[in-house]
Amino acid sequence: MQDILVLYYSHRGSVRALAERIARGIESVPGFQARLRTVPRVSTVCEASEPTIPDSGAPYVETIDLHECTALALGSPVRFGNMAAPMKYFWDGTIAEWQNGTLAGKPAAVFTSSASQHGGNESTLVSMMLPLLHHGMLIMGLPFTEAELANTTTGGSPYGASHVAGSSGNSQLSDTESRLAFIQGMRLANLAKKLGQP
Repeated sequence: MQDILVLYYSHRGSVRALAERIARGIESVPGFQARLRTVPRVSTVCEASEPTIPDSGAPYVETIDLHECTALALGSPVRFGNMAAPMKYFWDGTIAEWQNGTLAGKPAAVFTSSASQHGGNESTLVSMMLPLLHHGMLIMGLPFTEAELANTTTGGSPYGASHVAGSSGNSQLSDTESRLAFIQGMRLANLAKKLGQP
């Protein structure tokens, strides 16, 4: 089995819901399994404030996960049109992996969630692509050949799967959002298979 890393940060559960659907899409492709991982919150105090093992959800990512993955799906909530600080903090610490080309040539996809339809989803998806491009990854989007993308009134973008949580922070994915996330995971695994990543 080949592992595809599904790395996400989720504050209210929406990004986690997308990650789980992407994981199901990945695992619908024979020979692939999803490795769900998250990052700890960033403290405003300069000392460790999170437990070394999360109370619930996916384990924290380690750099070995980057070495062992065949591909990567990266997710973060929108923070003023950018990825959340905990995810940015993680990528800022991957200089050794960048120097060694750990992720070079591996396919990647991105996903996000915001409170509103025009809350910065697409700019956040692009912001997450930037460190992946610096690492030499091959970015995969969602094409308009997927009918749900052309017809969605909730989340979804050619840049990647997305969710609109509303002002209440509803983490329940719409049928379209769920389907697009599943498709994105399936497409990522199929691309990894075509590229013949070890």
